[in-house]
Amino acid sequence: MTTILVTGAAGNVGQAFLGLFEGSGHTAIATDVRKPETLPDGMAFRMLDVRGNDPESVIGEERPEVVVHLASIVSPPKDAPPNFEYDVDVTGTRNVLDACLKHGVRRVVVTSSGAAYGYHADNPVPLTEMDPLRGNDEFAYSRHKRLVEEMLAELRLSNPGFEQVILRVGTVLGPGLENQITALFHRQRLLAVRGSASPFVFVSTDDLANILLRAATDGPPGIYNVAGDGTVDMHRIGQLLGKPVLDLPAWLLKSALAIARPLGLSRYGPEQVGFLQYRPVLDNTALKADFGYTPALSSEHVFERWRKAAGL
Repeated sequence: MTTILVTGAAGNVGQAFLGLFEGSGHTAIATDVRKPETLPDGMAFRMLDVRGNDPESVIGEERPEVVVHLASIVSPPKDAPPNFEYDVDVTGTRNVLDACLKHGVRRVVVTSSGAAYGYHADNPVPLTEMDPLRGNDEFAYSRHKRLVEEMLAELRLSNPGFEQVILRVGTVLGPGLENQITALFHRQRLLAVRGSASPFVFVSTDDLANILLRAATDGPPGIYNVAGDGTVDMHRIGQLLGKPVLDLPAWLLKSALAIARPLGLSRYGPEQVGFLQYRPVLDNTALKADFGYTPALSSEHVFERWRKAAGL
């Protein structure tokens, strides 16, 4: 039996993960800045804000063997204070890791992202775990994931006995999940950049939850891309949704956003076009061959499941 402390437990992935503990033989301690909507019977909950001293006090009191660190910010709330994303993603991760090392945590599981590789025209397709992490300074989430991974790489040198499982996750989809990515699919017309396939790699919340449980218990340490088999580009998504796809040249999109953002018509600027053109495509070979988990759903099946649940 393993005692596992989970940060960010109130999120969609955290909720799916907590649901696996009943009958598993393992004990989970859920933590977040708010209590999860659903908490399995008998599961302990502790308030924990990763930005401050909470990791030190909570991890010190609970003494878990493993910490699964899910707390992260993809889209900050509009009223978020300056540096909120950095404070959660980077400072928060540092606080969690420091507390783990101080209090004898044996293993940490960190959900990184394919975004850590960055959105670059010369990215290999697909990307393997051996490819460099370049991030994008103009995209806070991508930059922060790269910084977190650099932090973890330093710890592997200074604390080789501290086990790490790093999961570079593709786009997560599950029934009822809605975010800035799924907002693209609700539009009457889908948008694609002319000449750029830029496909998505999806992973289901259920598959990711099962991967997290293996990572926290009997799975091997290491770094693994996490995605379902195959890819789905915007034209295929248009077919599945029965919606037209508007192909626009990159220069036109950049020009339009350069005008729209100063006028308050868009929160995005011309630099965002690269994120539509060069989505990281993740190779999941190591996940299957080395980690020992084959996702139950392919990328297209993940999308289809979400589409049906969303009534589209």
